[in-house]
Amino acid sequence: MRKIIISIGIFYTLMACKNVNNEKQLSGMVIPSVQKEKEQIKADRIIDKLIQAHGGALYETADYSFVFRKKKYRFTNKNNEYIYSVTQEKEGHVIKDFITNGKFERFVNGQQINMSNRQIEAAKGALNSVIYFATLPHKLKDASVNKKFIENTVIKNENYDLIEVTFDEQGGGKDHDDEFHYWINQKTNKIDYLAYNYRVNNGGVRFRSFYNRRVIDGVTFQDYVNWKADLGTPLKELPVLFEQERLKELSRIETESIVNMKTK
Repeated sequence: MRKIIISIGIFYTLMACKNVNNEKQLSGMVIPSVQKEKEQIKADRIIDKLIQAHGGALYETADYSFVFRKKKYRFTNKNNEYIYSVTQEKEGHVIKDFITNGKFERFVNGQQINMSNRQIEAAKGALNSVIYFATLPHKLKDASVNKKFIENTVIKNENYDLIEVTFDEQGGGKDHDDEFHYWINQKTNKIDYLAYNYRVNNGGVRFRSFYNRRVIDGVTFQDYVNWKADLGTPLKELPVLFEQERLKELSRIETESIVNMKTK
Protein backbone atom coordinates (compact mmCIF):
# COMPACT_ATOMS: atom_id res chain seq x y z
CA MET A 1 0.00 0.00 0.00
CA ARG A 2 2.82 2.41 0.91
CA LYS A 3 4.46 1.81 -2.49
CA ILE A 4 1.14 2.48 -4.23
CA ILE A 5 0.67 5.78 -2.37
CA ILE A 6 4.23 6.88 -3.21
CA SER A 7 3.70 5.98 -6.87
CA ILE A 8 0.47 7.98 -6.97
CA GLY A 9 2.22 10.94 -5.34
CA ILE A 10 5.04 10.84 -7.88
CA PHE A 11 2.50 10.61 -10.74
CA TYR A 12 0.59 13.72 -9.61
CA THR A 13 3.81 15.61 -8.96
CA LEU A 14 4.98 14.90 -12.52
CA MET A 15 1.60 15.90 -13.93
CA ALA A 16 1.66 19.15 -11.97
CA CYS A 17 5.15 19.97 -13.30
CA LYS A 18 4.01 19.18 -16.81
CA ASN A 19 1.02 21.50 -16.47
CA VAL A 20 3.23 24.31 -15.18
CA ASN A 21 5.59 23.84 -18.11
CA ASN A 22 2.69 23.83 -20.55
CA GLU A 23 1.33 27.05 -19.04
CA LYS A 24 4.74 28.66 -19.39
CA GLN A 25 4.98 27.57 -23.01
CA LEU A 26 1.48 28.82 -23.74
CA SER A 27 2.26 32.09 -22.01
CA GLY A 28 5.39 32.47 -24.08
CA MET A 29 3.40 31.86 -27.25
CA VAL A 30 0.31 33.90 -26.52
CA ILE A 31 1.85 37.09 -25.16
CA PRO A 32 4.07 37.82 -28.19
CA SER A 33 1.13 37.01 -30.48
CA VAL A 34 -1.18 39.45 -28.67
CA GLN A 35 1.55 42.11 -28.59
CA LYS A 36 2.20 41.68 -32.30
CA GLU A 37 -1.50 42.06 -33.05
CA LYS A 38 -1.70 45.27 -31.01
CA GLU A 39 1.33 46.68 -32.83
CA GLN A 40 -0.27 45.78 -36.16
CA ILE A 41 -3.59 47.44 -35.29
CA LYS A 42 -1.87 50.59 -34.06
CA ALA A 43 0.35 50.73 -37.17
CA ASP A 44 -2.70 50.35 -39.43
CA ARG A 45 -4.48 53.24 -37.69
CA ILE A 46 -1.43 55.49 -38.02
CA ILE A 47 -0.92 54.60 -41.69
CA ASP A 48 -4.60 55.24 -42.43
CA LYS A 49 -4.33 58.75 -40.96
CA LEU A 50 -1.05 59.28 -42.78
CA ILE A 51 -2.49 58.43 -46.19
CA GLN A 52 -5.53 60.60 -45.50
CA ALA A 53 -3.30 63.56 -44.58
CA HIS A 54 -1.26 63.24 -47.78
CA GLY A 55 -4.18 62.89 -50.18
CA GLY A 56 -6.41 60.01 -49.16
CA ALA A 57 -8.97 58.88 -51.73
CA LEU A 58 -7.63 61.39 -54.26
CA TYR A 59 -4.75 59.00 -54.96
CA GLU A 60 -7.19 56.41 -56.34
CA THR A 61 -7.92 58.50 -59.44
CA ALA A 62 -4.88 60.80 -59.42
CA ASP A 63 -3.21 61.78 -62.71
CA TYR A 64 -0.07 63.88 -62.29
CA SER A 65 3.10 64.56 -64.23
CA PHE A 66 6.39 65.86 -62.85
CA VAL A 67 10.05 66.24 -63.74
CA PHE A 68 12.75 64.39 -61.82
CA ARG A 69 16.40 64.70 -62.87
CA LYS A 70 15.47 65.98 -66.32
CA LYS A 71 13.10 63.09 -67.04
CA LYS A 72 9.34 63.56 -67.29
CA TYR A 73 7.25 61.14 -65.24
CA ARG A 74 3.52 60.55 -65.08
CA PHE A 75 1.31 58.36 -62.93
CA THR A 76 -2.33 57.72 -63.79
CA ASN A 77 -4.42 55.78 -61.27
CA LYS A 78 -7.85 54.36 -61.99
CA ASN A 79 -8.68 52.61 -58.73
CA ASN A 80 -7.15 49.13 -59.18
CA GLU A 81 -5.54 49.97 -62.54
CA TYR A 82 -2.59 52.24 -63.23
CA ILE A 83 -0.16 53.51 -65.85
CA TYR A 84 3.31 54.80 -64.97
CA SER A 85 5.52 56.41 -67.60
CA VAL A 86 8.85 58.19 -68.00
CA THR A 87 10.07 60.10 -71.04
CA GLN A 88 13.63 61.17 -71.77
CA GLU A 89 15.74 62.34 -74.68
CA LYS A 90 19.05 60.55 -75.19
CA GLU A 91 21.49 60.97 -78.07
CA GLY A 92 18.79 62.44 -80.28
CA HIS A 93 16.25 59.73 -79.50
CA VAL A 94 13.01 59.98 -77.51
CA ILE A 95 12.70 57.03 -75.12
CA LYS A 96 9.39 56.31 -73.38
CA ASP A 97 8.91 53.58 -70.78
CA PHE A 98 5.49 52.44 -69.59
CA ILE A 99 4.26 50.17 -66.83
CA THR A 100 0.61 49.32 -67.38
CA ASN A 101 -0.84 47.26 -64.54
CA GLY A 102 2.54 45.59 -64.06
CA LYS A 103 3.42 45.09 -67.75
CA PHE A 104 6.52 46.95 -68.98
CA GLU A 105 7.02 48.37 -72.50
CA ARG A 106 9.66 50.63 -74.08
CA PHE A 107 9.29 52.80 -77.17
CA VAL A 108 12.12 54.58 -78.99
CA ASN A 109 11.01 57.29 -81.39
CA GLY A 110 7.53 55.79 -81.31
CA GLN A 111 8.59 52.25 -82.12
CA GLN A 112 8.31 49.48 -79.52
CA ILE A 113 11.57 47.62 -78.96
CA ASN A 114 12.45 44.22 -77.53
CA MET A 115 14.49 44.00 -74.35
CA SER A 116 16.07 41.21 -72.33
CA ASN A 117 14.45 40.17 -69.06
CA ARG A 118 17.36 41.72 -67.21
CA GLN A 119 16.94 45.05 -69.01
CA ILE A 120 13.19 45.01 -68.36
CA GLU A 121 13.64 44.33 -64.64
CA ALA A 122 16.18 47.16 -64.29
CA ALA A 123 14.08 49.73 -66.17
CA LYS A 124 10.86 48.63 -64.48
CA GLY A 125 12.46 48.81 -61.04
CA ALA A 126 13.80 52.32 -61.69
CA LEU A 127 10.41 53.64 -62.83
CA ASN A 128 8.54 51.97 -59.98
CA SER A 129 11.00 53.40 -57.44
CA VAL A 130 10.58 57.01 -58.58
CA ILE A 131 6.78 56.78 -58.56
CA TYR A 132 6.83 55.00 -55.18
CA PHE A 133 8.72 57.82 -53.46
CA ALA A 134 6.89 60.61 -55.31
CA THR A 135 3.50 59.27 -54.22
CA LEU A 136 4.35 58.28 -50.66
CA PRO A 137 2.49 57.14 -48.61
CA HIS A 138 -0.05 55.88 -51.16
CA LYS A 139 1.60 52.47 -51.75
CA LEU A 140 1.82 51.69 -48.03
CA LYS A 141 -1.70 50.31 -48.18
CA ASP A 142 -0.75 47.52 -50.63
CA ALA A 143 -1.43 43.95 -49.55
CA SER A 144 2.28 43.03 -49.72
CA VAL A 145 3.19 45.69 -47.11
CA ASN A 146 3.83 44.59 -43.51
CA LYS A 147 3.51 47.42 -40.99
CA LYS A 148 4.67 47.47 -37.37
CA PHE A 149 4.49 50.21 -34.74
CA ILE A 150 7.91 50.63 -33.13
CA GLU A 151 7.71 53.55 -30.71
CA ASN A 152 6.92 57.18 -30.01
CA THR A 153 10.00 59.35 -30.32
CA VAL A 154 11.16 62.97 -30.51
CA ILE A 155 13.21 64.57 -33.29
CA LYS A 156 14.14 68.24 -33.06
CA ASN A 157 11.50 68.81 -30.38
CA GLU A 158 8.70 67.31 -32.48
CA ASN A 159 6.78 64.16 -31.51
CA TYR A 160 6.69 61.25 -33.94
CA ASP A 161 5.21 57.79 -34.42
CA LEU A 162 7.81 55.40 -35.81
CA ILE A 163 6.49 52.73 -38.19
CA GLU A 164 8.55 49.86 -39.60
CA VAL A 165 7.64 48.59 -43.07
CA THR A 166 8.75 45.37 -44.73
CA PHE A 167 7.40 43.53 -47.77
CA ASP A 168 6.23 40.06 -48.65
CA GLU A 169 8.23 38.31 -51.35
CA GLN A 170 4.99 37.74 -53.26
CA GLY A 171 3.98 41.13 -54.63
CA GLY A 172 6.83 42.98 -52.92
CA GLY A 173 8.95 43.37 -56.04
CA LYS A 174 12.59 42.67 -56.69
CA ASP A 175 13.70 44.57 -53.58
CA HIS A 176 11.15 42.97 -51.25
CA ASP A 177 13.79 42.34 -48.57
CA ASP A 178 14.47 46.07 -48.08
CA GLU A 179 13.45 47.54 -44.71
CA PHE A 180 11.91 50.99 -44.24
CA HIS A 181 11.26 53.23 -41.25
CA TYR A 182 8.85 56.17 -41.37
CA TRP A 183 8.71 58.94 -38.77
CA ILE A 184 5.22 60.43 -38.85
CA ASN A 185 4.58 63.81 -37.27
CA GLN A 186 1.88 63.47 -34.61
CA LYS A 187 0.56 66.99 -35.31
CA THR A 188 0.37 66.92 -39.10
CA ASN A 189 0.12 63.13 -39.64
CA LYS A 190 2.65 63.54 -42.46
CA ILE A 191 6.05 61.98 -43.15
CA ASP A 192 8.91 64.22 -42.04
CA TYR A 193 11.65 61.58 -42.15
CA LEU A 194 12.16 58.14 -43.62
CA ALA A 195 15.01 55.65 -43.74
CA TYR A 196 15.75 52.40 -45.49
CA ASN A 197 18.42 49.80 -46.05
CA TYR A 198 18.88 47.90 -49.27
CA ARG A 199 20.76 44.79 -50.39
CA VAL A 200 21.59 45.41 -54.07
CA ASN A 201 24.96 46.84 -55.20
CA ASN A 202 26.64 45.76 -51.94
CA GLY A 203 23.91 47.33 -49.82
CA GLY A 204 23.48 50.70 -48.14
CA VAL A 205 21.67 52.74 -45.49
CA ARG A 206 19.84 55.99 -46.27
CA PHE A 207 18.00 58.64 -44.26
CA ARG A 208 15.78 61.31 -45.81
CA SER A 209 14.52 64.57 -44.34
CA PHE A 210 11.70 66.43 -46.05
CA TYR A 211 11.59 70.01 -47.32
CA ASN A 212 9.56 72.05 -49.82
CA ARG A 213 6.24 70.47 -48.90
CA ARG A 214 3.33 71.63 -51.07
CA VAL A 215 -0.24 70.53 -51.64
CA ILE A 216 -1.41 70.47 -55.26
CA ASP A 217 -5.15 69.99 -55.71
CA GLY A 218 -5.36 68.05 -52.45
CA VAL A 219 -2.32 65.78 -52.93
CA THR A 220 0.88 66.41 -50.95
CA PHE A 221 4.24 66.43 -52.68
CA GLN A 222 7.52 66.98 -50.86
CA ASP A 223 11.23 66.89 -51.59
CA TYR A 224 13.94 65.21 -49.53
CA VAL A 225 17.57 65.58 -48.60
CA ASN A 226 19.13 62.15 -49.06
CA TRP A 227 21.66 61.30 -46.33
CA LYS A 228 24.13 58.40 -46.12
CA ALA A 229 24.99 56.37 -43.02
CA ASP A 230 27.56 53.64 -42.47
CA LEU A 231 26.57 50.20 -43.71
CA GLY A 232 24.93 48.23 -40.92
CA THR A 233 23.72 51.27 -38.95
CA PRO A 234 20.33 50.40 -37.36
CA LEU A 235 17.61 52.55 -38.92
CA LYS A 236 16.26 53.42 -35.48
CA GLU A 237 19.53 55.22 -34.63
CA LEU A 238 19.56 57.49 -37.69
CA PRO A 239 17.57 60.44 -36.24
CA VAL A 240 20.13 60.82 -33.43
CA LEU A 241 22.98 60.80 -35.94
CA PHE A 242 21.04 63.31 -38.04
CA GLU A 243 20.61 65.68 -35.08
CA GLN A 244 24.31 65.31 -34.31
CA GLU A 245 25.12 66.19 -37.95
CA ARG A 246 26.99 62.92 -38.40
CA LEU A 247 25.28 61.93 -41.66
CA LYS A 248 26.67 62.80 -45.09
CA GLU A 249 24.43 64.48 -47.65
CA LEU A 250 24.41 62.50 -50.89
CA SER A 251 21.75 64.16 -53.04
CA ARG A 252 18.45 65.98 -53.27
CA ILE A 253 15.25 64.19 -54.24
CA GLU A 254 13.29 66.93 -55.99
CA THR A 255 10.06 66.64 -57.97
CA GLU A 256 9.69 69.69 -60.22
CA SER A 257 7.08 71.11 -62.61
CA ILE A 258 4.24 69.14 -61.03
CA VAL A 259 1.02 69.26 -63.07
CA ASN A 260 -2.41 67.82 -62.29
CA MET A 261 -3.24 66.40 -65.72
CA LYS A 262 -6.95 66.24 -64.86
CA THR A 263 -7.13 70.03 -64.72
CA LYS A 264 -4.78 70.75 -67.61
